[in-house]
Amino acid sequence: MDLKQIEYFVRVAELGSFTRASVVLNVAQPALSRQVRLLEVELRQNLLVRNGRGASPTEAGKLLLEHGRGILHQVERAREELGRVRGALAGQVALGLPPSIAKVLTVPLTRAARSRLPDAALSISEGLSVSLREALVTGRLDIALLYNTLPTPGIEATALLQEELFLVQRRVPASRRARAAPITLRELAAIPLVIPTRPNAMRMLVESELARLGCRPQIALEIDGVPAILDLVADGAGSAVLSMNAVATSGKASNYITRPIRTPSLRSELSLAVSSLRPATLTQQAMLALLRETLGTVLTTA
Repeated sequence: MDLKQIEYFVRVAELGSFTRASVVLNVAQPALSRQVRLLEVELRQNLLVRNGRGASPTEAGKLLLEHGRGILHQVERAREELGRVRGALAGQVALGLPPSIAKVLTVPLTRAARSRLPDAALSISEGLSVSLREALVTGRLDIALLYNTLPTPGIEATALLQEELFLVQRRVPASRRARAAPITLRELAAIPLVIPTRPNAMRMLVESELARLGCRPQIALEIDGVPAILDLVADGAGSAVLSMNAVATSGKASNYITRPIRTPSLRSELSLAVSSLRPATLTQQAMLALLRETLGTVLTTA
């Protein structure tokens, strides 16, 4: 069996689509399909069920997927071990970050990685926790920082910290002190919100905590993306529920009033997540340690 064919098959099986796999692998779809078909011919078994919605592994395909992940992992470990002979780790790490964390973490983490792991290749993707979690499951990411992540098959998550959430409103000249006063969670239900669409982690947290009080949020607009939400708040479209970090890193913090939410408070949990299906390589383990260290430094000085 050809290693490239195994890698192609694993990516198609994980992503459930030749189209998505061709994008991730940067390989033309006809060439990708041909290589997977050659692998099936060699093994004399159909590995994938192809349909209009994508591709899913057969029983034989599920078995090869399990072995294929192990084979690719061992190859990566071999490359790393050979890299260690030269005195450095040389593997690749794909990291996913939420937008608010990416703004404060990307530069110091990249600087630290260049200094401590100069031969390692680090790629950073920014996105909402839902998309990052999916990318982690399908193998497009090796490590991700996720907000309020739920137990998910194939993902191992470790809680790192909790961030208090605030009601964010447009700053107006009059009554500044009154507008900055704390608000109860029950009062939040009466305020029109500019909020991400389901199943965004923060959206689900707001809805679930209000449901405990027998309330529902009043949705003014559904928008995915912190910058767009803040722009709409500044324009008077409604209020938002965000962390202080999201406001502080916007570059326009003076445009907003942040009001604490009380009885009870809303807290968003940030977790470090990795795949439980693919053992971490040495480079990934080193990057995990560096990520924890840099995150601790950034949040302490923020």
